[in-house]
Order: sequence, then structure tokens, then C-alpha cells
Amino acid sequence: MSAPHDTPTLPPRSVGGTRPEPAPQVPAPRRAHLNTRISGTPMGLIAGIAILTVVVTSVIQNADAVNISFLGAHLRVSLAVVLLLAAIAGALIMTAAGTARITQLRRVMRRDRRNAHAA
Repeated sequence: MSAPHDTPTLPPRSVGGTRPEPAPQVPAPRRAHLNTRISGTPMGLIAGIAILTVVVTSVIQNADAVNISFLGAHLRVSLAVVLLLAAIAGALIMTAAGTARITQLRRVMRRDRRNAHAA
């Protein structure tokens, strides 16, 4: 007769009263990581184009000449040029900060890899 479905069954015992070793677990195959560095590029380009459109529109609408004083220099320049230079300076500062952060993270990863191989 067969055992009812409610009753748990024990695995077979080997000689000496010990249970057999469980089968080794085979890790599941790894799937390719879908979030690569380049995967955010289309969204970044769309955002960049939108920001560029706003900046260019602002530059075109503010073409009047203005007086600028900066570090002792006094200039009369088109407001469009000043806005464009300010936007470029902001983009360069953000690029420098991003590059510094990426470089820092790569150093940490390299150091961790070296320590893992040494251990």
C-alpha cells in the first residue's frame, strides 16, 4: 500500500544510519545585465535636447546688450552671449564632477578586486 499524501516520508538511509549527501545545488545561469552604461543614453539625449532647446530659445529672446562686471572687468555684451557662456560653464562643471565621481568608483572597484584576489 502507498502512504497517504499527508504523511511526510524520510529519505532512504544508507548503511550505518547516516543519510546520503544532498545533491549539490547547481547555480541558475546568469542572465545578461540589462542596465548597461549605454542603456540610459537615449533618455539622456532626449533630456539634453530639451534643455538645449530651452537655452537656445532663451538666448534668442534675450539678445539685448547688457553691462557686465566680473572680477574688475567691465564689459558691454549681448545677454545672449552671457547666457550661453553661463550654460557652457555649468555643463563643464557638471562634467568635471561626474568624471571625478566615476574615476573614484573605478578606483574603489579596482582596489576591491585586487583585495579579493589576494585573499
